[in-house]
Amino acid sequence: MTFIWLWTDFLLWLLFALSIYAVIKIRQNDLLLQKWKIIFSQPLALSAFIVFSFYILIGLTDSLHFRFNNDTITYSVLDRVLLPALEADEKTYSTPLNYEQFSKEYLDSGLRGRAHLNLVSAQISTPGENYSQIFSLSIQALIYSIFSIFLLVFFSKKILSINPNTKTNRVAFVTLFGVIFFCIWAILMMPNYHILGTDKAGIDVFYKAIKSVRTGMIFGLLTTILALPPAIVLGLMAGYFKGKTDDVIQYIYTTISAIPGILLIAALVLILQVYMDEHASDYASSLERSDLKLLLLCVILALTSWTGLCRLIRAETLKLSELEFVQAAKVFGVSNIKILFNHLMPNVMHLVLISIVLDFSGLVLIEAVLSYVGVGVDATTMSWGNMINAARLEISTDPVVWWPLASSFIFMFILVLSANLFADRVRQVFDPKGDTDA
Repeated sequence: MTFIWLWTDFLLWLLFALSIYAVIKIRQNDLLLQKWKIIFSQPLALSAFIVFSFYILIGLTDSLHFRFNNDTITYSVLDRVLLPALEADEKTYSTPLNYEQFSKEYLDSGLRGRAHLNLVSAQISTPGENYSQIFSLSIQALIYSIFSIFLLVFFSKKILSINPNTKTNRVAFVTLFGVIFFCIWAILMMPNYHILGTDKAGIDVFYKAIKSVRTGMIFGLLTTILALPPAIVLGLMAGYFKGKTDDVIQYIYTTISAIPGILLIAALVLILQVYMDEHASDYASSLERSDLKLLLLCVILALTSWTGLCRLIRAETLKLSELEFVQAAKVFGVSNIKILFNHLMPNVMHLVLISIVLDFSGLVLIEAVLSYVGVGVDATTMSWGNMINAARLEISTDPVVWWPLASSFIFMFILVLSANLFADRVRQVFDPKGDTDA
């Protein structure tokens, strides 16, 4: 077995390592630790963080790629978990948790009817038998989940000394129970059913929706991180040096802001697409080509989305540069570089953190919009935008093929909702004008 490292794999795991490092640093800083305790003291924020962390876990497991010896197919760890759904060879549409195809065809008997799905046991031939098996598997998942959450509560109470009876912890354990139940239920269902049905080509929709999580996380996280350096550096320079430096930086971000964002992104993406098509032989595989396009699309989005944060940091730096501690540093001969990054930057990091958590959900939605209009990720990349784009004609059929669109919407809605709820709490605590007791 050979591990295959894509650019986005490396960057996602690097961000994860930096997050662990940030947690260690926060635990060493009493002020920051107190603020984060205030954030997680709100049950809704803690619950949203647990759901968001579950999405991150899915994205990380889908960012460990490998290839078996003498095999040209590249898998991820998530692919191996979803293998039953991946290997199921169906012909066309089927509704969620059904045992037969959605459309009728001529069977081997010569009669017209709905063919039995390959993944579902041939012993199931009636709706009653189908419902009975679904109910049985769901009860098994419920029993396993209850047992797992009891073990988790016991471990937390005895080993970690966490009191499970507080309101915040009760909400946290209820959320964890929901996540555990979903995982166990999906694991039990996947070898027996297409949980969210299949699409026109017979591909499992649940597999596509889960695989799209990584694309959403890459858009939300990498684009936000890539936009930080120009926003922070230029914002600090504009607010501190003022004069001509401020005028030039203002001119740059005002010009970029004046161009319609979607049109600028679409133009850059089309240029990129033409270049990659002309140099198709430079890429070892279609996976590497689509991954590079995804990364470059994040760079393009970052180049067009840093202006808002830069404007905020400039305004805050203008105010901070007039305070006594900055003036004293100038008098003692401290260099401008040290003043910018040792004195001013730590005092604008609350704006950076608020911007990160607030911009994440917007960038996830932008991916869906760009893919919908045809200038998003590669067609071979699993993404919610591509699923929505493919569902445009399906919702106009009779009867309506609703489950591919509904699946992408639900997964994207839960991610964006959890990110927004957590972001709102972070804003309340870190914004100096916010109400931390809310």
